[in-house]
Order: sequence, then C-alpha cells, then structure tokens
Amino acid sequence: MQRTVCDDSVACASTTAATQPAAATAPAPSAAALQPSASPASSSEVTDGATAPAAAALPTRIDLPSASAAYLNNPPPPYPALSRRLGEQGKVIVRVRIEADGTASAAEIRTSSGFERLDQAALQTVLRWTYVPGKRDGVPQAMWYLIPIQFVLE
Repeated sequence: MQRTVCDDSVACASTTAATQPAAATAPAPSAAALQPSASPASSSEVTDGATAPAAAALPTRIDLPSASAAYLNNPPPPYPALSRRLGEQGKVIVRVRIEADGTASAAEIRTSSGFERLDQAALQTVLRWTYVPGKRDGVPQAMWYLIPIQFVLE
C-alpha cells in the first residue's frame, strides 16, 4: 500500500506501509566541489591539495500522520443501505488535509470506488475522524495524507 504526504513547503514524500516514515536528505556534494582548484601559482608555492568539505545540511525527519491509533476511536464508515442492497463494493482513496491539532480540514476523492454513495460515505467519515498529526523534526505540522477505505460486503 502506497502512502503519500505533501505539505506546502516540501515536495511529496512517499513511503510504503511496511517501512519507516520517509526522511528527506540533502544531496551529497559533487566531486568537482571537493577537488582543489587549479590556480596559476608560482612554482615555489606548495599546496597540500586538501580542502574543507562543504557542510552538508542535516536531514529532515518527517513522521506521517496516522488515523490507526486505537485511542482515536475512529469508527468505520457506514455502508450505505442502498449500496448494500445493490451489491456495490469498492475501494475509495481519500486525500485528507490533517492539521497540526489532528483535525481534518479538507478532503477530496483521489480514487473513486465507482459508486458515488460509497465515495461520499468515505469522504464524510474521514472529515469526522481525529488523527495523530504528521511531524517535521518532531514539530506537528499540517499535511496531506492518503487514506484507503475499503467497502466489502460479507
């Protein structure tokens, strides 16, 4: 399962459910930046050829939001009665904006189940849920998060 998170200041970071949260890292300095520069020096000038490497920026740790903590008491979405009678099933992927306080401020359908009733039930449910907010370097921040909702008749 692919999970993606975006915020306003950084491009999207992706991670799979089985791995740790993604961390953005700074690119390594190029080889040209680490080599000494050749300058027209007199033959009597001696250099050791060593240069101080450029200070690399520290990586930023990004912890993704979560809706799965048991203490949040997020109920599953209601299965629409007409959809149940008509045998409608499917998976809805909802993109939700989770604020720093753990509330959802906006949501949109990223991938439809193919049935409007199921899509709307999922959309309304994730807007009512509470979340563990995403964090950047330990500080809660608003982030977009993808939440899959599966509607299966049993």
